[in-house]
Amino acid sequence: MLRSMYSGISGMKNFQTKLDVIGNNIANVNTFGFKKGRVTFKDTMNQMVAGASAAGQDRGGKNPMQVGLGSALATIDTIHTGASLQSTGRALDLGIDGDGYFVVKQGGMEFYTRAGNFYLDDQGNLVNGDGLKVQAYKPGTNQYGDVAVNVNAVLPATKTENITVGENLSADAANGSTYTQQIKVVDEKGNEHKIDVHFKKKDGTTWEVFVNKDPEGKDANGDPITSDGTITFNADGTYNTTDVPDMDFDFDGDTTMDLNDVKFDFSKLTQNKGATTALVNPDGNTEGRLESFNIGSMGEINGVYSNGQVTELGTLAIAKFSNSSGLQKAGNNLFQSSINSGTPNVGQPGEGRGTIAPGSLEMSNVDLSEEFTEMIVTQRGFQANTRIITTSDEILQELVNLKR
Repeated sequence: MLRSMYSGISGMKNFQTKLDVIGNNIANVNTFGFKKGRVTFKDTMNQMVAGASAAGQDRGGKNPMQVGLGSALATIDTIHTGASLQSTGRALDLGIDGDGYFVVKQGGMEFYTRAGNFYLDDQGNLVNGDGLKVQAYKPGTNQYGDVAVNVNAVLPATKTENITVGENLSADAANGSTYTQQIKVVDEKGNEHKIDVHFKKKDGTTWEVFVNKDPEGKDANGDPITSDGTITFNADGTYNTTDVPDMDFDFDGDTTMDLNDVKFDFSKLTQNKGATTALVNPDGNTEGRLESFNIGSMGEINGVYSNGQVTELGTLAIAKFSNSSGLQKAGNNLFQSSINSGTPNVGQPGEGRGTIAPGSLEMSNVDLSEEFTEMIVTQRGFQANTRIITTSDEILQELVNLKR
């Protein structure tokens, strides 16, 4: 039987496989996070007709003579190049700008995906469209797991314990001049109070601090109000020392908040020329309920509460692989690791991994113009191989006709 007929058959089978891959690419042209496939061929075994011979004294060498026996599939690659990001404006639509894959889990099985259209289930878990749970790092830990957004969460009140003062007090200010900032502090019962903090310049390097007192006022005896402490600065404008005695702040005349255990930190305060920009920042907060949440570019999931507090609920986990082309498709926009992909290197976004694009989804990396061109080439290649078979058949027919 003619060898060319079997060569043609092998070529037809390979082009059929390539057409299957092209068809799958085109079918997924609008599938978020889809990575296209590519087929490559190789020649198969060759029949040796005559071997090579080396050159001699009187005669040159001779090349080998071989007849090829057709083609075979070399690879079916998954091309993991990035695709464009499409803006959706939806908070739970996430794209990855750079390398890496979202980590999702079903039971003990871990999968990886570039499709970031996520949702919340009835228990507040962040999941993909098939209910697989998105993995994220818990705040302050290096372990990742399921992440949940409790829309009914209540952030308890915390008492003010630290008051930090930073920025600058103007060295150009005249002696006796006053700078005032109003702040909010929280007492042991979770009640919020507004107080005024006054800085009054005493001399070139010394300022007096008045907390909830009128620096220009008089006491019951008609004497000037005593300050709560003084702060001094070095010649270069840096903070030197402070003396803040025991303080009881009277709120609205009927409640006393003992601030013996409140720590004042003036170490970040300076006295330089220019404008006065001193900022007094107390900690503590009133009770708040979760109003909304958002996901940042570094994967942080932030809960926004009614009291203005923002709390980190977790940080998305992103996986990288030594050989992403070695990943195995598991369907449903998912990949699994294989023995040739390498062990997943899971970490937070930005640490050698891509960053998160909130409100966006990654499109398929299929190029229709390229796919249709490859389809034409594949079709012509298939037709050429059918011609090999029909031509071989005609030759066989001629051989049969010799008997007539």
